[in-house]
Amino acid sequence: MEKIVILGAGESGTGAALLAQAKGLGVFVSDAGDIAAPYKEELVAHNIAFEEGQHSQDRVLAADEVVKSPGIPDSMPIIQVVQEAKLPIIAEIELASRYTQAFLIGITGTNGKTTTTHLTYHLLREAGLNVDMAGNVGSSFARKVLENKHDYCVLELSNFQLEGMYTCKLDIACLLNITPDHLDRYHGQMAPYLQAKFRILQNMTNQEHFIYNRADPNIQAYLQQQTMLPCQHPVSVQEHNAEVDDRLSLLTASNFRLRGPHNWFNALVAIKVAQLIGVEATKIQAGLTTFAGVPHRIEWVTEVGGIPVYNDSKATNVEATCAALRSFAQPIIWIAGGKDKGNDYTILQPLVKTRVKAMICLGKDNAKISQAFRQVVAPIYETTQVEEAVAIALALAQPGDVVLFSPACASFDLFKNFEERGECFKQAVLHARSAQKINS
Repeated sequence: MEKIVILGAGESGTGAALLAQAKGLGVFVSDAGDIAAPYKEELVAHNIAFEEGQHSQDRVLAADEVVKSPGIPDSMPIIQVVQEAKLPIIAEIELASRYTQAFLIGITGTNGKTTTTHLTYHLLREAGLNVDMAGNVGSSFARKVLENKHDYCVLELSNFQLEGMYTCKLDIACLLNITPDHLDRYHGQMAPYLQAKFRILQNMTNQEHFIYNRADPNIQAYLQQQTMLPCQHPVSVQEHNAEVDDRLSLLTASNFRLRGPHNWFNALVAIKVAQLIGVEATKIQAGLTTFAGVPHRIEWVTEVGGIPVYNDSKATNVEATCAALRSFAQPIIWIAGGKDKGNDYTILQPLVKTRVKAMICLGKDNAKISQAFRQVVAPIYETTQVEEAVAIALALAQPGDVVLFSPACASFDLFKNFEERGECFKQAVLHARSAQKINS
């Protein structure tokens, strides 16, 4: 019996364990931390051997193959040991792809992956296709493959997942953009990050389809070095030709709700996927009309005293915040900050100078981000409390302004993740609205 060891027992690892066991593999799950109760209960219920709080080297090295959860960096000692032993290390996506016949649509990029994945899934589902989504969003791909209920699957793929994919072949691959992010994982180097993203094309032939951002210089430069590529479909919001204008007309007619040119680009990618699969224009338009967006991505929260408030907690890098700032014509009261990832804030300065009338820095250490904008916006406030940040923003806002929470930084200084950060922000805003109603 082939033995497989799974490192990490979150959604990805547990899904991989369940699938591997169902396919007759000997499975052992190892997690250096505490396994969350729901996943531990699943492992116990299926009699899958596991350990937590450690990685037992002898048990890990007894494997024929290792499945690494995407959050585990190669710098981890156990990964170094496995690499030295020359054991194959794969991603859960790679494992799952071996056991499915579904039509696979993969979506990656530095920004916009989740919105585009959800929208693509929404368009296909609303058109009546038997489709699901997985990967870096929602349930693990392995869990979906184990259920074996769908003809199509839309996969959001992070660079971490792509690193561990080798034989997986997508039917449609989408590459939205590539800008500096997660460079701490690549020793500050852009080249390996770029290479990881382009692994989405591996094993594809001219029978498959590649949708990409024509305006992205990193993508363009990389493509010029390639000789073997799938059928290419460049997309750009600025481009005008019969095909692009047809897609833009669908967007316009649908009263698409999402703000900003970046979301129009995301929509054009999703529309192109639907068209390649053969979805009728009327069904695409209907799906665009009913798509409400994804939480924490320029998400309208409410109005407080006539001031619209938006939650963009998912903006964990400068480029995402850049897109958010471009999405509003009104003067912006901007709440930003968090754990800096080596950000270069200079590209934001022109936008901030012309669009932001006040800034509130929310983080444990606001020195770098506040200093970056001292010369382009005033006033600037600093706080470590989300409630105080909201209170300051609403006190500063005047009719015609908008409050935008778009951090440009990671969340790990004050919060567990960007979802918790966004939920805390929304709760603070709703509390402020309730308090205002009581006092009025």
